[in-house]
Parts: sequence; structure tokens; C-alpha cells
Amino acid sequence: MAEAKTKAFMATLEDTFAKLPPLSPSVREVIVTIAPWLALIFGVLGVLGSLSAFGLAAVFSPVAALGGGVGMATTFMVAAVLSLIYSVAMLVATPSLFKKKAFGWTLLFWSEVVSLVAQVLYFSVVGVLISLIAFYFLFQIKSYYK
Repeated sequence: MAEAKTKAFMATLEDTFAKLPPLSPSVREVIVTIAPWLALIFGVLGVLGSLSAFGLAAVFSPVAALGGGVGMATTFMVAAVLSLIYSVAMLVATPSLFKKKAFGWTLLFWSEVVSLVAQVLYFSVVGVLISLIAFYFLFQIKSYYK
């Protein structure tokens, strides 16, 4: 049941992004070539940033609680957890992306879904736009992953 809903969700997004102008094959090949490296770089940076955010939250949460900012501290921790989730997903996807396996593309897709959810939760219009652009590129290169 869940797998059918997942496939339907992905198919809906794919149909939506298929209506946009396609990239040329040469641009797609460049994206497929650099995608594993981008996933590796941003995955490592995201994990390091998330761990730093946990450290900062641990230091400043008591101060925020004293000032009545418990909600802000909680929001900061949720952001750090979501960032850690999508960063680890990118790192796990990297070997499969180098081998052009569908598993890597799927992990990258779900990483972007988590990122989009985080951007929506924090009302980041720029973040949502970046996520939508990332989905466009992801669906442009999907056919290269088997």
C-alpha cells in the first residue's frame, strides 16, 4: 500500500516537471557526471553543519529557556535533525550515483523531499524555490539511472 502511494507521488511529480522545457542531452550528461560529487560535498557539509547546530543548541538552549524562547530552541533542534537526515541520505546515495543506479537517484529524491519539508516548515521562500529547481534537475536526469 505504501509503495503504491510512493510510486503515485513520484509519478505525479514526474508528470508535473515533464511539462517544463527539457534540458539538452549534453547538459543532462554533465549533471549526471557532477551529481555524485555534489551529493558528496553537500552531504559532508550538511552533516558537519548539523552536528555544529546540535552543539550550538546544547549551549544556547538553557539560555533561550531562561528568556522564554523554548519554542525557538525546539525549532532549531528540529531544523538540525532534518538537515542531518537529508545530508546523510545524500552521503548514502553517493556510491549508487557514481554507479548510476536507481537507488542513488531515489535517495537523492527523498533527501530533497525532506529538504523541501524543512523549507516549508520554516517559511523559507528561497529554500522552497531552490528545492523546486532541484526537483526539476532530478527529474531531468532520472532516465540515466537504472
